[in-house]
This record gives sequence, C-alpha cells and structure tokens, in this order.
Amino acid sequence: MAYDTCPDTRTRMAVAVKVVIAGGFGVGKTTLVGALSEIKVLRTEEVMSVAGQGIDHLTGTEPKTTTTVAMDFGRITLPVERAEFGEYDVQVMLFGTPGQDRFWFMWDDLTRGALGAIVLADTRRLKDCFPAVEYFEEGNIPFLVAVNRFDGAEAYPEAEVQQALGLNPTVPLLACDARRTKSARHVLIKLVEHAYEQAWGRDTNV
Repeated sequence: MAYDTCPDTRTRMAVAVKVVIAGGFGVGKTTLVGALSEIKVLRTEEVMSVAGQGIDHLTGTEPKTTTTVAMDFGRITLPVERAEFGEYDVQVMLFGTPGQDRFWFMWDDLTRGALGAIVLADTRRLKDCFPAVEYFEEGNIPFLVAVNRFDGAEAYPEAEVQQALGLNPTVPLLACDARRTKSARHVLIKLVEHAYEQAWGRDTNV
C-alpha cells in the first residue's frame, strides 16, 4: 500500500471506512483521535464527578479530570494506491470508545461495520486493555495493539508485552506516542494494512 502526501483529490474516488480506537480508561484514546483528525474532533467529555468514585478505576490516572461518556469522532483521509483499482482516497472515520466498564454497553454500536480497531495500551496498567483485546478477538474484528509511551513508564521488550497480553502472533504490536501526529498516523496505516491483509490475504497487492 502506497501513500501520497500531496494528493489531488478533485477527481479521485473516495471510500469511507470506520476505525475504532479502544482501550482502558485514561490510556490516550481521545488524544490519539485528536492527533489524527483533519477536522475538529467531536468530543463527549464530561468532568468526572463524585458519582463515579468507587465505580471508575482511576489508579494511575489521578491527574485526569474529564472522561469520555459516549465517543470521540474524527476523520482523516489516506491516499491509497492498489494495483486492482488504481489511486483513491480512504476517508477513515475515527470512533474513540469510552474506557470505563459502565459504558461498554455502547461498544456493539460503535464497532458495527468497522474495518478494524486500534487497542491502546499502557504498560503500567496492561490489564486495563484485556477486555478490548478479548472483545475484538471474539468479534473477529482485525485489530492491533499500540503501546502508548507515557512519560516515566518503563519500556518493555515487545515479546514480553505480547506474552503478557496473550496476543496471537498475527496481531501487530507496536509502540506509539498518541500525542504526535506522525506516530499516530503510522499506527493507523499499519491497522489499515493489517485489515486489508486479513480480508484479501497477504499475497494481495495493497
């Protein structure tokens, strides 16, 4: 799959796909959507209240004062070239899920029809992304795991993280900085490539 950084979109075909960004509470989903989106991000953040105490697991996220209660929505256009279809644009609709357990009932709606998913992980709280990994495995939805590099968090070898998460070797695992557009874009491109491979096989010229 080839990406042109300066496409002429006036006469190009456009295809819309959905990508879900999931993971535990406070892992950087809203930040990743913001780093990727070429439009103003639709956020459904609310100030965390006393009502959430004892329900939301806040360990390791103490500075966080707001939380996503429905979804984050953004959009980015990826110019793509495939031998079968020539050049076209993939308009990726980005849906960030809420991280707290009490909002998981919305995941079925958010993931319906998705091309694939990015599961963000924090090495200080790896267990928080277990539910997302299990959800996409059971739903047979292509996904990858992106370890968000938080300041002060220890960097572990890829093999150790993969083993700790119990990931199938076919699931891509990579490190990222959700604050940086270049890093976030790299993760998204890897997911799109992985989803195409899952759909059409590795021998397909994507």
